[in-house]
Amino acid sequence: MNEPMDNEDCPRGTSDRRIALLIDADNVSHSNIAAILAELSKYGTANIRRAYGDWASSGLKNWKDKLHDFAIRPIQQFSYSTGKNATDIALVIDAMELLYTQKPDAFCLASSDADFTPLVMQLKANGHEVYGFGERKTPAPFVNACTTFLFLDSLDGPAQATTSSEPAVKPKAKPKSAAKEKASGDTKTAKPLAQDTALVTVLRGAVDASAHEDGWAAMSAAGSAVKRQAPIDPRNYGVKNFPALFAATGLFEIVKTANGQSYVADKRNKDRTPQPNR
Repeated sequence: MNEPMDNEDCPRGTSDRRIALLIDADNVSHSNIAAILAELSKYGTANIRRAYGDWASSGLKNWKDKLHDFAIRPIQQFSYSTGKNATDIALVIDAMELLYTQKPDAFCLASSDADFTPLVMQLKANGHEVYGFGERKTPAPFVNACTTFLFLDSLDGPAQATTSSEPAVKPKAKPKSAAKEKASGDTKTAKPLAQDTALVTVLRGAVDASAHEDGWAAMSAAGSAVKRQAPIDPRNYGVKNFPALFAATGLFEIVKTANGQSYVADKRNKDRTPQPNR
């Protein structure tokens, strides 16, 4: 797996942090659970694991083995009215109860449903980080509300570049030849990262906020500043870490000093020194 989200501001050590994992089983495939738990292990221990749904439904039958394999507690929720999602309400009620009773250090919501956006905002207002996992169809309000949101198809490796505000549709199968692809016009080319205004604004803001008088910012500090601004995970943009993300835009100068420390500067800053003064 790749580098975890920055946790330098967390009051407890990573191994001691308790995370409440709440899964909307109607919106998350059982095949993603192992990868989600592996990712969460970088930030703490998911000692509360609950999955919500109508377990009598045939649509959730493949979940049953996973519940046993990963010690996930199934929360049964019947659909009392057609067209109403009682599962969402049950998950929200439990999250608020856990907030004031079990008092976990962080929450993880696995869902692609934007209806959980107010819940995320409330949990964060109470001082808790909220990690989100979902498909690329996940609406932007939910993605942007989370401390960090990671698309499920990014867990297995770098995904096709996309913005957090416009989740990309899962790529179609590659055509047999490049000529056919060009002729058909059905496959859209990913927008270059330098043209992603929202992303570039955040990256430049992070460098500006953490830069020293010489115009250079430590890469680690710049990456942390990005995380404080927006739920950006480099893997959602097709790269594995923040140095690669800054480099992929082509808008930043990156150098590594003799001691192995990386620094980044905005190429627009003509007042920067040729090298970091470190």
